[in-house]
Amino acid sequence: MVQQIRHNEPQYICIIPVDRITGNQDEEIITFGVSANEAKNQGEQLLTSTYGCNQSQVLELMQQARIEPISQWCVP
Repeated sequence: MVQQIRHNEPQYICIIPVDRITGNQDEEIITFGVSANEAKNQGEQLLTSTYGCNQSQVLELMQQARIEPISQWCVP
């Protein structure tokens, strides 16, 4: 799934470590949203649809996730 940054809107990223699922050290997925909650929801959906995680796995991985605003210089 590919997401695009939206112009002139606040942007947040959700960074989720998935090395426990993939076995690849330091592997992460990153999702975007106009709010911290939207970025988190996008991450949860991606874990379920792409990685086949169940609710328990999603909750465990989301506890390790970081949600951060994207700096203005990153917005096109």
